Amino acid sequence: MTTIPSDKVLRDLLTRPKTFACVGVSPNPIRPSHFVARYLSLRAFRVIPVNPGHVGTTLFGEAVVGDLADIDGPVEILDIFRRPEVVPAIVEQGLACLTGLSCVWLQVGVTSAAARAMCKDAGVTFIEDRCPKIEYQRLFGELRMGGFNTGVISAKL
Repeated sequence: MTTIPSDKVLRDLLTRPKTFACVGVSPNPIRPSHFVARYLSLRAFRVIPVNPGHVGTTLFGEAVVGDLADIDGPVEILDIFRRPEVVPAIVEQGLACLTGLSCVWLQVGVTSAAARAMCKDAGVTFIEDRCPKIEYQRLFGELRMGGFNTGVISAKL
C-alpha cells in the first residue's frame, strides 16, 4: 500500500538534503529524467547522474557514473527513474553503499513494496509515485497556471 507523505516531510526533504543520486537519468533533454534532474541542479542541489550507458559524459556539472558504488561522498536522496521490477536491487545497493542516505524516492508511476520494506527496516524515508520537481514547485509556489513548467529556469536563481 502506497503511503502519501505529508507536506512537512516533503518540505523537509526538499530543503535539507544537498545531494541527489539520480538513477536512470537520460542525457536526452526531452526525457522526464533529464528535466527533473536539471531542475534540481538549478535549485542548488548536487545531482549525481547514474547511467551505465553514459559513463564519463557530463550532466549538470557532474560526471555520469555507471553504478551507485562509483559515487564518492554522501548522498541524501536516491532518486530512481527505473521500472518497478528493478527497483529493489537498486535500493538494496543504495542502502549498502551510499553514505548519508536519508530518503529513497521513486518517480511518478513507480512503486515497490519490497523497496518500501527495505527502507522501513533501515529507517530511511521512502517516497513513491511522486516527483521531486513537481513537489518542489507545488510546495514553494512555482507551479504555473498552465500546469507543470518544465521549461528553462531563469539564470537569476
